[in-house]
Amino acid sequence: MLSTGGDKMKIENGTHTLYSVSVSELSENLSTTSIDVQGMSLTFRGKEVVLSLLNKGCEVSNHVMSEETERCSCGKLSWILRLDKTLMIKFANEKSEREFREILEGLGDPARLSIFKARTEESSASQYFQFYGYLSQQQNMLQDYVRTSTFQRAILDNHTDFQDKIVLDVGAGSGILSFFAVQAGAKHVYAVEASGMAEHCRELIKHNKYEDKITVIHGMIEEVEIPEQVDTIISEPMGYMLYNERMLETYIHARKWLKKEGRMFPTKGTLYLAPFSDEGLFQEVSNKANFWYQTFFYGVDLSNLRQQAYTEYFKQPIVDTFDPRHLVAKPIKHTTDFLSDSEDSLKKISVDFTFYPHTAAHVHGLAFWFDVSFEGSQKTVFLSTAPSEPLTHWYQVRCLCETPLYARPGQPIIGNVTLISNKRQSYDVKLEMNLAGSSTKVGNVLDLKNPYFRYTGAVAIPPGTHNTSPSEQYWSSDSQPQTGYSTGGTGAAGGNYNGYTPAPTVKAPYPTSPNSYNVYDENTY
Repeated sequence: MLSTGGDKMKIENGTHTLYSVSVSELSENLSTTSIDVQGMSLTFRGKEVVLSLLNKGCEVSNHVMSEETERCSCGKLSWILRLDKTLMIKFANEKSEREFREILEGLGDPARLSIFKARTEESSASQYFQFYGYLSQQQNMLQDYVRTSTFQRAILDNHTDFQDKIVLDVGAGSGILSFFAVQAGAKHVYAVEASGMAEHCRELIKHNKYEDKITVIHGMIEEVEIPEQVDTIISEPMGYMLYNERMLETYIHARKWLKKEGRMFPTKGTLYLAPFSDEGLFQEVSNKANFWYQTFFYGVDLSNLRQQAYTEYFKQPIVDTFDPRHLVAKPIKHTTDFLSDSEDSLKKISVDFTFYPHTAAHVHGLAFWFDVSFEGSQKTVFLSTAPSEPLTHWYQVRCLCETPLYARPGQPIIGNVTLISNKRQSYDVKLEMNLAGSSTKVGNVLDLKNPYFRYTGAVAIPPGTHNTSPSEQYWSSDSQPQTGYSTGGTGAAGGNYNGYTPAPTVKAPYPTSPNSYNVYDENTY
């Protein structure tokens, strides 16, 4: 029997989808009739679960499971359910069967029934919440001036979306966004935080005498109860490459508490991608694997593992910043609307692309960054992590291919990048690209959960970008300083490069003006 624990049980809203299943209808005489399906979804609805059979993305039939529903396992991979008809469901592998079984077993235990827990490995979740429970990690984010100031400006400049409103802060952390909402006149804020930081958040609220304005709810948004519907949802759910950590799904899930016509800050997230050429980075990563070329390392021959090491290093996305002149074509973008897109739409994100290089270059992979927009009733504010903008703690991300692709000016680079979600709160990034009119094709599959954090503290200038002698330019300048580096000419800090006007190579860590992050012009590229 599927027990729901009486009236105390509440099954959270949401859907969990399983693919690669075969379903048959079982008759009273135990004969079976196959049903043409490709997968099924389980939608949690009050005290019931709706099981929908799917074929080509469409629902074939719906069946309701409740506490009266009988079920039994049949072997390692099959289940029999007595619904409006008796169904035998067979899974393609033990992983899918285990996910289905865990959902069924959790029906009688609210603490176990959670979309978050269904999509997340327990070890990953434990490490994740432990990490964000440290004050040092909260400090790292709070000290990101671009991040924190942009959120405050977006909220205060749209104070009518907060004045006398009920606000929900998803993943509140230290509670900084909740404080901003109160500064903008919020009537009350519910700050939901799953990590141990919830206690520190309570202490800050008490210390600042906001107990009557902010209520901390310790738990996951997929599991907790909010006392009322809210007018506005605020959160900082972005990870590296926008989607890492999969908190955007939690942010979208929180819409179940949002009133019709309610606001979300941020409102949209846009991932940008462009091909890049960086021989120095490519050689650096390649050379890391040469350690394994050694044939007499303390008397041991390591050379048979060199190719495996090479492949492993190239599966690591590079988290760092770079000079935008490394980009060889204008970026394209993929946008997620947090007000309308579904959680399921983030399980697999596929982006087709065609780039037109503006110069001949060896293309070593794709570079990624993101913007988010805060679309309020009074003003739209942008937070950008573009390489042309002041640096943030998100940096940018570059995905290398093991073999470069040589492209000529105007020769189309065609391909696809697909982000496939996994239970480690991250994505596998599958990259494929080729040149138009050529059979040359390169690709890679990278693990976004395991990046290479390459914080060098300096941004390398792409070689060959000087059109005049930097030395002559420096020493002939009338404003030549006595010490240090020139701030003019065609060097790192200014000037034109083959018709392009670059951003400063060595940037101030954060903007010097509050207005410098309000508007992002994608035509920079």
